[in-house]
Amino acid sequence: MTAATDARVHLEVDGPVAVVTINRPKVRNAVDRPTAEAISAAWDEIDGRSDIRAAVLTGAGGFFCAGMDLKAFSATKERPISEARGGFGIVEKPPRTPVVAAVEGKALGGGFEIALACDLIVAAEDAWFGLPEVKRGLIAAAGGVLRLPQRVPRSVAKHLVLTGEPVGAYEAERLGLVTEVARTGRALEAAVELAGRIASNAPMAVRGAKQILDESIDWPVAEAFARQQAVTDPVRASRDAAEGARAFVEKRDPVWVDG
Repeated sequence: MTAATDARVHLEVDGPVAVVTINRPKVRNAVDRPTAEAISAAWDEIDGRSDIRAAVLTGAGGFFCAGMDLKAFSATKERPISEARGGFGIVEKPPRTPVVAAVEGKALGGGFEIALACDLIVAAEDAWFGLPEVKRGLIAAAGGVLRLPQRVPRSVAKHLVLTGEPVGAYEAERLGLVTEVARTGRALEAAVELAGRIASNAPMAVRGAKQILDESIDWPVAEAFARQQAVTDPVRASRDAAEGARAFVEKRDPVWVDG
């Protein structure tokens, strides 16, 4: 296991899985400008390392993230935006590496938007999700109103956005927003296990599949298969594709070589 420690954000790598921890429990892991930059830097390192195949994002102290650090913003007038990846160091340019959010406690407002920027969400039984911005005269503009309709039916997204009402972990799972509900205090463990299952697959194929999933929403129907082929052709021609076929025939686990 290797670890890189920043006062605000910790990065630990265990085999092919990285864990990014927002480490500001005294403010429920609220994000200020320096924290956003540190989160962004963690993703840059993860995306730049071929040995990391999946990642988990979590918060310290039994909290996921309270969103923007309003006290810091009041004092500095700096919004929690990184130059490279936008709000909270993730929402405008999420990492290429698959990311699982491990949510304990409340993920409201910006905290929920951070979770929505991840590929999958694992929630503890005590988790709550919501976008209460309309109750404060605001709009969830850090990805909330954009990404939520991609996760749940549009009518459900409208209900959650326009009422500002939160949903608990099991309701979020029923809606398809949450992949798995874990016991309180065990969300990180469950998320790491899920990330490990992702990391066990061919890395080039996983990255390509994630790219298509992320980008194809905006593809015109007439161009979709051609654009997909531009991603899938290199995967089909890769050494891992040949290894996957050999391993299947030989009834053994594949050994991936294309990072």
